[in-house]
Amino acid sequence: MNRRTFVAAGLTGVASAVACAFGITPRSVRASVDTWPSKQINYVIAFAPGSNSDVLGRIMAQKLGEALKDNVVVENRAGATGMIGSAYVAKAPPDGYTLLGASIATHAINPSLFKDMQYDPVASFQPITIIGMNANTLVVSNESRFKSVQDIIDAAREKPGTISYASSGIGTTQHLSGVLLEQIAGIKLVHAPYSGRSAIPDVIGQQVDFMFEGPTVVPQVKGGRLRALAVTSPQRLKSLPEVPTMQEAGVKDYEVQAWQAIFAPAGTPRPIVDKLYQALAQIIHSPDMQARLEGMGVIPSAMSPDDFAVFQKKEIAKWGDLVKSTGTKVE
Repeated sequence: MNRRTFVAAGLTGVASAVACAFGITPRSVRASVDTWPSKQINYVIAFAPGSNSDVLGRIMAQKLGEALKDNVVVENRAGATGMIGSAYVAKAPPDGYTLLGASIATHAINPSLFKDMQYDPVASFQPITIIGMNANTLVVSNESRFKSVQDIIDAAREKPGTISYASSGIGTTQHLSGVLLEQIAGIKLVHAPYSGRSAIPDVIGQQVDFMFEGPTVVPQVKGGRLRALAVTSPQRLKSLPEVPTMQEAGVKDYEVQAWQAIFAPAGTPRPIVDKLYQALAQIIHSPDMQARLEGMGVIPSAMSPDDFAVFQKKEIAKWGDLVKSTGTKVE
């Protein structure tokens, strides 16, 4: 490249940067947006098959593919409380062809638990939307001796450190739901993190005493394999109206709500972000999807990218305070 070509290329790059700063989309970017998507979109889910993120992600991927008239392929990259999949997407090209199905754990709780996450939950990503909010449900095997939350508390007080609960990993809301119960009830439980696989079969088989889990347990409860003792939201769920809240079950001031969301790599062109959000919001607001999500115990959201960015920062601060106050550490 001669000096004149080098200078011209440099000026073109500066012009593009200035144009983007003032909200002017460069012609090359406009052309790419006009033809987007022109190939398969990879929807990376940071958790194992069967998890809440996986179930909701697969529903959204199918609907998104139909809306965009192109293939949206799901790929599970589970492990390290969602950090493996998140780090993968953080390093992907910001062209709209790689999305992340993430959660409150990967993008709000993990920063207060892990020193080396290999990604910045804010700077490495472009928020697209929150699919919905959900409570966790405290469940035991249908054959369990525990008939109420108070039964678990009484057993834990009688024999501290003998009652176990499962979660999908350290730092997830399922884990912190147990930590909060310990703190409020003044008990000591044994935490069994199931990173990379579902704990539901072991709870059904009573290898673990109980667990807090999201929407994926609703079919198991309705099918009679699990018994729901309480939900962690301040109100009862439409999907399980007969199940009391933790506060109604006698655990004062108890509340935990999680969320499932979609991110893109930081630097994804705003027109593509807007096109993605518009398609996803339309899907989430559709009557059939609203009914489907509510039936799973999920409160539909479709929060805008800008509002989501503000909300995420508040969530990082909120959960950081809880982790600090309970002394929770990664073992």
